[in-house]
Amino acid sequence: MPRKPVYEQVIDDIVASVRSGMLKPGDRLPTIAQFAQQYSSSDNPIRRALWILDERGWIEVHQGKGSFVAPEPPA
Repeated sequence: MPRKPVYEQVIDDIVASVRSGMLKPGDRLPTIAQFAQQYSSSDNPIRRALWILDERGWIEVHQGKGSFVAPEPPA
């Protein structure tokens, strides 16, 4: 089975953390650089993952402030 692309791994991990309660609404996520280091990746797949999560309502991205778990993430 081929490995998932990095951006899908990031999405899956963040969604799982929110669902498990490890990440709570309002919690700040690591920076793009921190995620890139954690996943041994460049910035682009991390940016893509955060953009998708923002579009789906899981997180809110605030330019210059960071990314945060949405106040009411999807069930």
